[in-house]
Amino acid sequence: MAKLGFLGLGIMGYPMAHNLLKASNEVALWTHTAEKAQELAGKGKGKACRTPREVGERADIIFLCVGDTAMSEECILGEQGIIHGAKPGTIVVDASTVSPSRSRFIGERLAEKQILFLDAPCTGSKPGAENGTLTFMIGGDKAIYEKVKPHLEEMGKQLYYCGGPGMGLHAKLSQNLILSNILQAFNEGLVLSTKAGVNPELMLDILNNSAARSGLIAFKAPYVFVRNFETNFSVKWMHKDIGLMLDSAKELNVPVPLTGLTQQLFQAAISKGFGEEDICSTIKVLEEMAGVEVRKTE
Repeated sequence: MAKLGFLGLGIMGYPMAHNLLKASNEVALWTHTAEKAQELAGKGKGKACRTPREVGERADIIFLCVGDTAMSEECILGEQGIIHGAKPGTIVVDASTVSPSRSRFIGERLAEKQILFLDAPCTGSKPGAENGTLTFMIGGDKAIYEKVKPHLEEMGKQLYYCGGPGMGLHAKLSQNLILSNILQAFNEGLVLSTKAGVNPELMLDILNNSAARSGLIAFKAPYVFVRNFETNFSVKWMHKDIGLMLDSAKELNVPVPLTGLTQQLFQAAISKGFGEEDICSTIKVLEEMAGVEVRKTE
């Protein structure tokens, strides 16, 4: 059995690593909060490590799920990064949502040390991570993907091989581009209909039974109606992803005007103090402007 590693034990990473442990794998663990790694290590064949380098020394296949591009580069290429501990033939799988161009750069640096690399960003938010039902989008060498596929299946149910390096990230960012713009359309529509006097629950029922139906809206709207903005996917991390979408669009010379506006509204939500809340809390920006609250009627 391969020895695994996992770096980054946040909202997504902790349950992902836990699922690898539940599958009876040996997993070397690292995160900035040492106590969190030690706690998770006790739930299976886990070993809390002091640095990413130590994880590299202990594991044959290493997964990471961290917040942004800078974190990913530091974990992999930094002074105490995986690259300094991993042996040739080690596979690093980055499940973080980061810059495609920087991800390719990371892969090139690892290749100089004969360390293999995949980008494998995931979607499904906290419930998907906890239930082992994430969707992964994979970029890199297909033969390497086939080697790690059994372990991806321990964390997810839908696996999409998207092509060469960076292609998993391009797929993930395209998915989040559509998702964030759909959410903004929902915010505008429900604030408008509620202020006009349409019952929000009735409006959702209409949406769910029309061409405007959206799985995202069907899932998120009930949380808005009861004013529950507990984080499954935070405003600040989606805002980060929107920035990556805009960067990629600029690199590829693709206009994305709606996404530019959506970024500004997410920025407004952060400026209002909603950055750590769930993405559905962005509706509060428009609610305040319009002087109405979209909530369940008593």
